[in-house]
Amino acid sequence: MYDNVVVIPARQAATRLPNKLLLDLGGKSVIQHVYEKCKKASNIDLVIIAVDTQVLLEHCEVFCDTVILTKKEHQSGTDRIAEAITDINCNNIINVQGDEPFIDPILINEIASTINPDNYMVSAMHELNNESEIHNPNNVKVVTDYNNRALYFSRAAIPFEREKITTKTYFKHLGIYGYTKKFLSVITSLPPSNLEETEKLEQLRVLQHGYDIKMILTDHEPIGIDTIEDYHNAKALFDELI
Repeated sequence: MYDNVVVIPARQAATRLPNKLLLDLGGKSVIQHVYEKCKKASNIDLVIIAVDTQVLLEHCEVFCDTVILTKKEHQSGTDRIAEAITDINCNNIINVQGDEPFIDPILINEIASTINPDNYMVSAMHELNNESEIHNPNNVKVVTDYNNRALYFSRAAIPFEREKITTKTYFKHLGIYGYTKKFLSVITSLPPSNLEETEKLEQLRVLQHGYDIKMILTDHEPIGIDTIEDYHNAKALFDELI
């Protein structure tokens, strides 16, 4: 029986940058860097990579002992994870994106330690201060209640600033999730919601069906790789760190 299990959903045919998980950063692939960062998280018992192709399977088996080949047809990483952990006896699952080679193991630990029967789904956010980032629809914003439970996620700049004020605060949602195994099965059983379809944000399905998402505030700002420009930025940052 495992307490906390990380699952990295790995899809090869990314829309904007195909094969991005196999791109090289300092002699290792993007997905290998993600895996090694997850392994550094101190309260994680097992790290699994859930892949959708034989190519990814063979690549990841070189450095990971637990690689699971899942159906190619899954529409989301959540569905891929649900298939991968079907036969894994565990309490909690942490979903770490396969395209974030700089993910902070401390944040993974914080997500894992926050999951409990009351906080059955957990995610993270950090403060946004740059105006262009606030209004960039690729940056998903989140507003919360006073207990840091998500009220809404949007690609728009929320909250809307009706009048100029000096105390405005915007938060960017980070694509890391933790759930109890029981609640993960709830998520995958829910039908898609109209808000989810409108914003193309899967987490809105959870909120619209009346469930909570506990948000952790962090200073960590991971660099995801979605475009060739992101990859070049990641390479430049990696070269600075080594």
